[in-house]
Amino acid sequence: AEPQAFRVVPGQGISGIVDGRTVDVGNAALMERLGLDTSEIEPLAQPHLQTGSTVSFVAIDGEVRGVIVVADRIKETTPEAVRRLRQAGLRLIMATGDRPEAAARIAQSLGINEVHAGIDPGQKAELVRQLRSQGRVVAMAGDGINDAPALAAAHVGLAMSHGTDVAMETADVVLVNGDLLGVERAIRLSRATVRNIRQNLTLAFVYNLVSVPVAAGVFYPLAGILISPIWASVAMTASSLSVVGNALRLRRTRL
Repeated sequence: AEPQAFRVVPGQGISGIVDGRTVDVGNAALMERLGLDTSEIEPLAQPHLQTGSTVSFVAIDGEVRGVIVVADRIKETTPEAVRRLRQAGLRLIMATGDRPEAAARIAQSLGINEVHAGIDPGQKAELVRQLRSQGRVVAMAGDGINDAPALAAAHVGLAMSHGTDVAMETADVVLVNGDLLGVERAIRLSRATVRNIRQNLTLAFVYNLVSVPVAAGVFYPLAGILISPIWASVAMTASSLSVVGNALRLRRTRL
């Protein structure tokens, strides 16, 4: 069935009209916002909440009728990605709209100590702004509509290709395979690029510092040193080739 009047409540859930009936699917905050009583269905949801799963309540025509339980599964590559990011000297923070129990379960299994759970999109963005105000350089990785404000607020936003269009349009970097290892690769490649730029600037500066005074005849009165235009041209060509050659070494960066 095609829903009508479909709308998203960021950080809480969705609502719409299906076959003439009002359907709301979301967390307890959405049910409370709509003034719906979840007490009768709470015993059904409680066991799943205790295991750290994410529970969405389903309401039809203003009556809570059931729950949908979703449990996050950690990708096989994620523990290695977390290890590499920590090894690279990064401070890792988990920011999620999930319940604290679910966030704590995932964070504990990955060894992440700093967790901000049960926060909405605006609070995620505010967290990023607070870190920036402390002088931190912040990179934010996310894939959903709820992550878009934080992706925009960060120095660098990294979106997963399997995520929403809003997240990908907001981010600075899109990780094609949607793997957190891509975050570590992107940081490593970025650092290698900046290092390469500094090396090229140094090469160009040294070439010009040595060659320009000689070509201008500064040393001729003192030591009789003078460079012909031909050799000056050769030196300039060698300078350009060395810079280009050094830049091409980035192709050998291990990803």
